[in-house]
Formats: sequence, structure tokens, C-alpha cells
Amino acid sequence: MTSNLENLGNSIKIPISLDDDGFIGRECPNPECEGYFKVKFGTGLKGENLPCYCPYCGHMSSHDLFWTKEQIEYIRSFMLRKVNDTLYKDLKKLEFDHKPRGTFGIGVSLKIKRNGLTPIHYYREKRLETEVICRNCTLHYSIYGVFAFCPDCGQHNSLDILTKNLEIIEKMLDLAADAGKEVADKLIENALEDCVSSFDGFGRETCRINAQRAKIPTKAEKISFQNLGAVKNTLRDIFGFDIASELTVEEWRKVVCGFQKRHLLSHKMGIVDDEYIMKSGDSNAIIGRKVNISPEEVREIIQIISKLAKYIITKVKEPRSSE
Repeated sequence: MTSNLENLGNSIKIPISLDDDGFIGRECPNPECEGYFKVKFGTGLKGENLPCYCPYCGHMSSHDLFWTKEQIEYIRSFMLRKVNDTLYKDLKKLEFDHKPRGTFGIGVSLKIKRNGLTPIHYYREKRLETEVICRNCTLHYSIYGVFAFCPDCGQHNSLDILTKNLEIIEKMLDLAADAGKEVADKLIENALEDCVSSFDGFGRETCRINAQRAKIPTKAEKISFQNLGAVKNTLRDIFGFDIASELTVEEWRKVVCGFQKRHLLSHKMGIVDDEYIMKSGDSNAIIGRKVNISPEEVREIIQIISKLAKYIITKVKEPRSSE
């Protein structure tokens, strides 16, 4: 008769719990990162032996190397409990109790006891800040922060995040249409400011993850996208392309003017000054008065920003020609 230990075989099935939303935790095996994130199995790419990418540092490795420290501790303790329980059952079969015989007989017995069960180190997955659905492979994943590489296909989500933000901004403009003047004006102003902030975040992150392709990597990692004139010159110098070339003259004028209006809102309470007129070319503005911003103008800027973002994504990934 085979023992319980032999019946256990060479493998043990261990249940891994998902969180309340169906996600499972993962941890980057890169010792310089060790970033924690979560993915939802059943979404994303299908196939065998697919690699996994860390959403934070982009490290690529086998899925089997992305277990979290808490999961590994749980797996070890579960296996130890299983083996100890199995050994205990086998040893219990060896118990005997031979009673003494005769006047001076000696009894012999063997009793197997244990002090409680081997503890299992249970864990709970952590709460994260942002849930993302990759537009490229449809993987559902969750991260700290906002920007990330997709754990399945490796595509960076900077354009996805920008697109999502711009969609929310358009909803703000829809709300403004049904609000009173003061609330509507504030919603429109916030929408414009959010456009610039979202584009700035997108641009910074896109240049950061592609910095090694730039002529001056350190400069690419610190670039700001809030001043279009300055960023146009910087991108031309370090990546070798002109963002204005993707737009018509009128589109470039409108987006530059919009960014300058946002600067006024952030630093001058929206009051027009000489610098604004000089940089924006806004012939309708009057010094000392509040700058005018229409919802139609913000919607146009959203479309132009989307166009610029797709162009930037394409160009920063192109290999630079040797000089």
C-alpha cells in the first residue's frame, strides 16, 4: 500500500485568491524596482509562455518570476502545512500499543503527537490608485500613479491616459453648457487648464521613457510641455523633429494661443498683459481685461492636442540618424 506522502506526488495544487475585483498581485523581479501592480487574468493576450512587463520600469521576464513576496511566503507555508499533514498521517499509521504480558511483562507503545497545525501565512492584495485597460491588448491592470507599461504587450499607456483625460475634459464642457454663467466660465477655464496639464504629463512621460533615443538624454528627462514654443525648439534639438510641421499654420496659432491663455489663468488670474499679446498674437484681447475662452475653442485645442500626441509618440520612437 502506498503512503500518503507517495500519493502526494511531485506537485501540490495551491489556491491563489483574487481581490474583490478579480485582480491578482504581481511584483517586479528587478531588484532596483520591485514595483507592485495587479492584473486580471482572462483579459489581455492569449497564448503560452508569454512574457510579463513591469508597468513601472519596463523590465521583461517570465510570468513565473512576478510573484509577490507575500504570495511566495503564503505558498511556502501552504506547502509546508500540506507536507507536514501528510507526514503526520503516515506516521500515525505506525502507532502501536503492546500491552505487558505476565507478571513482569513490559508494555511498548508508540504514539504520534503534534503541537498544533503548521501556520499558513495568508495575505490580502493591496489597494492601488489607477485601473487601466490597455487599448492595444485589452489587459485590465492596476497600478500606483498613472503612467505605465502594459504588463502583457509592453505598450506604454501615456497616449491612453491623455485620451482618457481629454474625454473627461469634454464632459466638463458638456456640463458647462447647462450651467449658469459663473459656473460655466469656471468649468471652461478648468477644462483649458486640464488640457495643458494632461498634455504636459503625457509629453514628459513619453520623453522620459524614450530618453535614450534623444541626443541629450538628461534634457529629454526634464522637458516641460507647457510652453509650446520652447518645447518645439527642444524636441527639434534632441529628437530631430518639428511638432509644428504636423499642424496647419492656423492650428499651430490656435493651440499656442490656448496655451498662453492657460498661462494667464494660472499666473495672472486671466488678466491680459503685454506679454500675452506678444506671445499669443491674439488681436482681440485688450490689456487689463479678462481673457475670453469659449468652449468651442477648448474643443478645438483638444483635437489639436490629440493630433500632436500621436505624432510625438511616432517620432520619438524613430531611430536618430547619425550626425
